[in-house]
Amino acid sequence: MNERCPWCGTDPLYVAYHDTEWGVPEYDARALWEKLVLDGFQAGLAWITILRKRENFRSAFDGFQPETIARYGETDIQRCLSDAGIVRSRAKIEATIGNARAYLAMAEAGIDFSEYLWGFVDGVPVQNRFASMAEVPTDTPVSKALSKDLKLRGFKFCGPVIVYAFMQATGLVNDHLTGCPRHEEVKALAL
Repeated sequence: MNERCPWCGTDPLYVAYHDTEWGVPEYDARALWEKLVLDGFQAGLAWITILRKRENFRSAFDGFQPETIARYGETDIQRCLSDAGIVRSRAKIEATIGNARAYLAMAEAGIDFSEYLWGFVDGVPVQNRFASMAEVPTDTPVSKALSKDLKLRGFKFCGPVIVYAFMQATGLVNDHLTGCPRHEEVKALAL
């Protein structure tokens, strides 16, 4: 069949994201945290909306440096709320600050965020073999377990569906359809 996954449509930005980023195993702890935050901002929205605003988010949130964001106060919240380049949701902005603090608390406890996340899939990307979008789940027992554990650690906007989308995007699972050329390419990137 050799057709890319249909969810990205024909938008050049979405196609490039599909062809170069989505499903590629990510092992950098800070990059994983950024992606989790952005997936939280996606709640109730289409991913393309977040993707189009990603650089604005990076600017508004100081390059997604948790150490900086964890110190945000009301002035920073108001600055973000007035930034038309991002999703202006007080709950999501406050969750980002709390998530930065939760991320740092894990680091202070000696928990590497990347190792923690990858531990939920035994350190190896799950290689799914779905032939159609109808087969791809919105959540799984693993995404439910990870979501529950993240929430216990103080993370917000990380329900099982958001977490599964995050797992797909960061390569913890390979959900490129079997007919998509990226399925085998991404599979070959697993460490």
